[in-house]
Amino acid sequence: MNRYQSAMGLTLMGILLTNCATVTRGSNQAFTVTSEPNGAEVRFSTGLTCTTPCTLTMKRRPGFAVTVSKDGYDTQTANVVSQISGGGGTAMAGNVILGGLIGAGVDASTGAMNELVPNPLHIVLDKADD
Repeated sequence: MNRYQSAMGLTLMGILLTNCATVTRGSNQAFTVTSEPNGAEVRFSTGLTCTTPCTLTMKRRPGFAVTVSKDGYDTQTANVVSQISGGGGTAMAGNVILGGLIGAGVDASTGAMNELVPNPLHIVLDKADD
């Protein structure tokens, strides 16, 4: 293989990889929960827990429920959804334009083209009625 073919091959691989969300974005993202007041217990429907403010690495897909509680305050539950993000949509378009059906399938199945919304999640806890 000559230098020209090698250069063209590397260039093509670079183009294909930059248009694959699994490579450029990954299937996980940092997800942050804050609350007023701080120090609330956070329980995710995925089984994870933390205390606000906190940031965890979460799968981009599927969505999940977040329950925030603290003594003396009413418990709040919020749903976090997984939706196609701008960067993920661009990568998917790149997959389609360049014929990367395998890349498109991988991105769709791993959730790499998605993002968790809302992020950060901010919960304001109401004082409990005594």
